[in-house]
Amino acid sequence: MTSPTPRPESTTPASAHSATASTNASESPSSPWAFAITVVCDIVLPVGLYYLLRAGGVGEITALLLSGSAPALHTLHSAIRHRRLDAIGAFTLVLLAVSAVASLVTAEPRIALARNGLFTALAGIWLLVTLFTGRPFTYQALRSLLPGKTPTLERLWESDASFRRVWRGLTVLWGVGLLCDALLRIVVAFALPVDSVPALDGVLYAVSWILLQVITQVVLVRTRTLVKIFGNRGPGRAFAGTSQQGEAND
Repeated sequence: MTSPTPRPESTTPASAHSATASTNASESPSSPWAFAITVVCDIVLPVGLYYLLRAGGVGEITALLLSGSAPALHTLHSAIRHRRLDAIGAFTLVLLAVSAVASLVTAEPRIALARNGLFTALAGIWLLVTLFTGRPFTYQALRSLLPGKTPTLERLWESDASFRRVWRGLTVLWGVGLLCDALLRIVVAFALPVDSVPALDGVLYAVSWILLQVITQVVLVRTRTLVKIFGNRGPGRAFAGTSQQGEAND
């Protein structure tokens, strides 16, 4: 099992709509079903499959490896559908393969359980690294989520220092948040009974994501960042209009 993967074009602190995040590349960034599909393929299905296999008498390592095939197949489906495999998709497949081999060689199921923590930690580090690029991760995600607002966003980025600080700060928030989440996952993987970890892993993802989203929304409202982007229009209506425009263009 792997946690939904952050992507600049798909996962974002929801600046315009708190229910939009963790969109997998197999869906359009504007698709309202993208997050649900990612959660089902990367969390619900692997967890359910693991416990179903265990109830059928399958061993821990075998159940973990088979349940981990769901996110791998999701990534492969996306690559085949779009005829490309991006760096994150390739990394996901490599991590799943390496953890599977290591688990088989060492006969230690906790290695397979700990891969979620490793994956999340690397994602957090990647977010923090983008602070040293021209545009931090959260701003890139925002711009991909709202393509119709690109001129406004670029104008704000170039002219408004407080606007830049908000998105750099949110990138730090999500990067550090993912690192804390990763540490907890690794502790859980090695400290608790194996059969209790998959369910707790899914719960931890939900708690971490909701907490980070709530903090993000509070920051965006208190700094009036949403007003800067949408003016007097409600962000929900603006987001809906942008999504419809993007789907029409497709």
